[in-house]
Amino acid sequence: AVRGEPSTSTEVVCLELVRASRISNSDRERTPCASEIIEQAEHHHFPSNLLSTSTLELRLLHASEVIHKMRFSTTTLLISALGWITAVAGHNIQLKAHSRECFHETLHKEDKMTVTFQVGDREFGGSGNLEIDFWVEDPLKNRQYFRQAVSSEDYSFTAHTDGKYVYCFSNEGWTSNSKEVSFNVHGIVYVPEHELAQDPLEAEVRKLSEALAQVKDEQSYIVVRERVHRNTAESTNARVKWWSIFQLAVLIGEGIFQVWWLKRFFEVGVTISKQVKRVV
Repeated sequence: AVRGEPSTSTEVVCLELVRASRISNSDRERTPCASEIIEQAEHHHFPSNLLSTSTLELRLLHASEVIHKMRFSTTTLLISALGWITAVAGHNIQLKAHSRECFHETLHKEDKMTVTFQVGDREFGGSGNLEIDFWVEDPLKNRQYFRQAVSSEDYSFTAHTDGKYVYCFSNEGWTSNSKEVSFNVHGIVYVPEHELAQDPLEAEVRKLSEALAQVKDEQSYIVVRERVHRNTAESTNARVKWWSIFQLAVLIGEGIFQVWWLKRFFEVGVTISKQVKRVV
């Protein structure tokens, strides 16, 4: 851009309107450019017959649409990123007693997918049994992986055919306590071609969204691990406390019994001595 001349398309349109004497003082507030640009253009004393009115209106309309699309695109990207993060936060489920939860992912052949999960419990005292059953079914409904009585797992596999792969968490046949399962699924995410990032800004926002999702996954996993360890520590502390109270009660009872036994022993001894003296 030349020094003293406007550099953006919107400013050029504003100058062209000024040159054609189509902008009045009352219309300046309705134009997409700043009043300083118009004042700067008025000092150039351009002739008024450079562009037609229709051409200027079309260019001005085009510039306004470009600005509106840029603002709308940025807002849409931010809302989409926040919505995607909210969906990731939904990877914590409450697995009720004697129930199961199943999910599915559509994969293509040779795609790789990883499922990691950690079982926790919000209720104090329920951390004694954090085991569930976990399995993965292929599109033919065959169980390609099954683990029984596990509290955490990290399973990766490669799809051998196209279709829907189902993975399930089961709390059937175990305790009556509900359990919290935090799970993450990592793999290939297919995006339609028309939704691919065409703008560098959109591409960077998508990368930032993915990075935030990974951080959210790690935070969710750490929260569940912290809850499990806290419940275990509190349960151990409660058991130690009650065991100490039991030991104290046994010790006090043993002391009382020994005092009573010794007292009774000496009383019996004195009675026998008196009876012996009477006989003699």
